[in-house]
Amino acid sequence: MVGGVLVSVGILTAGIESAVAHGSGPTSALGTSGTTGSSSGSSGSSGSSGSSAGSSPSAASSAAGGASGSSSGSGSTTSSGLKDGTYTGSTQNTPFGNVQVRITVSGGKLTDITPMQLTQLGGRSIQIDDYAVPILKQEAMSAQSANINAVSGATYTSQGYAQSLQSALDQAK
Repeated sequence: MVGGVLVSVGILTAGIESAVAHGSGPTSALGTSGTTGSSSGSSGSSGSSGSSAGSSPSAASSAAGGASGSSSGSGSTTSSGLKDGTYTGSTQNTPFGNVQVRITVSGGKLTDITPMQLTQLGGRSIQIDDYAVPILKQEAMSAQSANINAVSGATYTSQGYAQSLQSALDQAK
């Protein structure tokens, strides 16, 4: 309390990627279904928490475009519909750099996600990736899909990650 007036100070832990570049809010869900809306609190199955406000996924489409991807698989399909092997998703361009992931499928399940490229435009972008990527990986592994929540403050990284992941999963089908 300062001079009889309550002063509130907020601390931003994940960065302000989207506000800096375009002044737009984060997308709440990043699946191929284009889900939008608002969410707040924690996601019970993945253990991540935070809040995000909904916006049109068309901003993600204009900010990110796929360029390349590769795969190597065994050809055996399991009941989940994914073929065992390693698959590299397409490169997604963001205002802060490229995002690309490689996945490993074993026993028909997504068993690993490795970032091949991450946004690297300045020190803050690297800090955001260091914070956001483990959360995105945990959500994707838990969901066994690219339909994951964006990390607040890491909108472009989240969108690029989910789109590259979806590209890799498509190759594994």
